[in-house]
Amino acid sequence: MSKILENLKYAKSHEWVRVEGKTAFIGITDFAQNSLGSIVYVEGGDEGDEVVQFESFGAVESVKAASDILSPLSGTIVQVNEEVIDNPELLNEDPYKNYIIKIELSNEEELGNLLTANQYAEVAK
Repeated sequence: MSKILENLKYAKSHEWVRVEGKTAFIGITDFAQNSLGSIVYVEGGDEGDEVVQFESFGAVESVKAASDILSPLSGTIVQVNEEVIDNPELLNEDPYKNYIIKIELSNEEELGNLLTANQYAEVAK
């Protein structure tokens, strides 16, 4: 069974988000990294890029597959986690500790479109 953290919000497309004030940390879920297998490449966009809720901002590739990463919320990328870009296997080790991008939120009301941990558990079966 995949690990799902209570304090996060989730997208049906298997991304998580942790909001701190106007800043959101975004990564992929444990279910996503388990499904992909050994992750070998991560692309996270560039600082200053605008991201739109449920639209692609990057990609993750494993030995099995490649998958777009969709943004759970809209905003502007303020940081790309270079440590994860340089060491994609960190997503396999702990996908919740190792976020991919940090954004400044443009519409906090979008949080209502995301899933709680319990709701996501129904999707991630």
